[in-house]
Amino acid sequence: MRFIWRKVLRLALIALATTLITFLMVEILPGDAAYIIGGEGATLEDIQAIRQDLDHDRNVLFRYVIWLGNLVRGDLGRSYLTHEPVLDTILERLPVTLELLVISQLMALLLALPCGIISAYRSDAWPDRLISFSDFATLSIPGFVMALVTIYLFAIQLKWLPATGYTPFYYGVWANLKSFILPGLSIALVEWVVLMRVLRSDIISTLQQNFILMAKAKGLPPWKVLVHHAFRPSSFTLVTLLGLHIGRLIGGAVIIESIFALPGLGRLLVSSIYSRDVMVIQGCIVVITVGYVLINTVVDILYVILDPRIRKEPSHAG
Repeated sequence: MRFIWRKVLRLALIALATTLITFLMVEILPGDAAYIIGGEGATLEDIQAIRQDLDHDRNVLFRYVIWLGNLVRGDLGRSYLTHEPVLDTILERLPVTLELLVISQLMALLLALPCGIISAYRSDAWPDRLISFSDFATLSIPGFVMALVTIYLFAIQLKWLPATGYTPFYYGVWANLKSFILPGLSIALVEWVVLMRVLRSDIISTLQQNFILMAKAKGLPPWKVLVHHAFRPSSFTLVTLLGLHIGRLIGGAVIIESIFALPGLGRLLVSSIYSRDVMVIQGCIVVITVGYVLINTVVDILYVILDPRIRKEPSHAG
C-alpha cells in the first residue's frame, strides 16, 4: 500500500507541475486565440466578447485554478473551437494512439528479443556481425524516412497494404490491423535497435556469472540456459527502455500519425497548439502525463516480478 500511495502522490505532483507549466507556456505563444476563433470577419467588439467568454481578460493563474478545480470533478472543459467536451474528443482519439503504440512495440520486441539473444550467444561470430550491420543500418535512418520507405515498398510497389488512412475496428479486425501495420513497422524498425543492443550487452554480462556456469555444468541445453536462466536477469534495462518508449509514444508519434493520416492523440495535440485551443492542450497533457506515470509504475512492478529480492525491504534493526 505504501508503494501505491507513493505512486499516486508522485502522479498528482507531476500532473500538477506539468499542467501548470503547459498553461504558462501556451500563454506566451504568439497570436491570440480570440482572433482565431472569431475569424477574419470578427470586429474588435466580437474579439473582446470572445476574450471575456474565455476568461482571457483575467489572470492566467486564476484561469488555471478554475481549470484545476474542474479537473478534480472530472471535467476537462470544452474546446474553444468545436465546443465539444474535451474528454469526449480525447477518448475518441486515444484508442488510435494506443493501438499504434501496442502494435509497434510488439513488432520491435519480435525483432529485438531473438536478435539480442542470438547476438549475445554468438558474440563476435558471423551472426553477431550480420545483426550488428543490420541494426546500425536501420538506426541511421530517421523515422519519417523509414515511413516513406515502407509506404513505397509495401503500398506502392507490392500493393499489399494501404498507404494511409484509418479503418475503425467495427469495420473488421483485419481491415483495422492493415491500417497500423505500416505505421507500426516504421516505428519498430527504428526502435528495435536500441532494445536489441541493450539486451545483447546485458546477456553477455549475465553469461559470465557463476550461476550460468553452474547451469552449464548441469548439462542443460544452451537454449534453456539462455531463455530460462540468462534472459530474466538481463531484462531489467530492456523493460526500462520499453517503458520509456511506450510513454514517449503516447503523445510523441506525431510525425508517424501525420504521414499515415491516423487520427491519434499526437495529431490532436499539435492541431490544438496551432489553434491555441488551451482546453484541448491541457486535456492531452493530463492524459499523456498520467499514461507516462502509470507505465513507469508498471515497470516498477515488473522489476519485482523479474527479481523477487526487490520485494524484501532492508532491515532497520541495529
